[in-house]
Amino acid sequence: MGVSYTRILLVCALVLSWILLGMNVYSTQLAPENISRGQIDVEQNQEPVEGGFLESLFVQDVDDVPSPCDRIKEEQIWVFDDKIVIDFQDAEWATFTDTNSMDPVIDVGANAIEYVPKSEDEICVGDIVSYHSKYAGGIIIHRVVETGYDSRGWYAVMKGDNVAYNDPGKVRFNQIQRVVIGIIY
Repeated sequence: MGVSYTRILLVCALVLSWILLGMNVYSTQLAPENISRGQIDVEQNQEPVEGGFLESLFVQDVDDVPSPCDRIKEEQIWVFDDKIVIDFQDAEWATFTDTNSMDPVIDVGANAIEYVPKSEDEICVGDIVSYHSKYAGGIIIHRVVETGYDSRGWYAVMKGDNVAYNDPGKVRFNQIQRVVIGIIY
């Protein structure tokens, strides 16, 4: 009886894959809107139009969020049967409140490894940093989206990954408390 369920599942998977393949061919080559716009000329054997159904399952039209600087190299991480060791001097541990501004990267219950930077040269676009804001009480943890210099010196512009707008004002190095170097879920 178990074999019949297996066969049914295999047949269903095969039929589903044929349907998805057919939808991809239709959406990239034979869709009426593509033909009417002159995007496909079957007689001249042109390549299919980009952006078919299967591609849409795996490619999202979202803004690219820069990645943090790579501060922990592979040779600094040792995984044993009973523990994990990360060789990084002066690391600190942090937890987070439930603000949703950095979802899904950081949420309540996540743990982070952070360190205190010694100079602005250690802050990269893409880093996630905690800082004091003059516009909000407490410490904010957001991503660096821009760095630069103005008449007052070095600054960073911050933004939560799950927030539509940049944080108000420029953040100076003396406001930055820590830089995240690892998130543990």
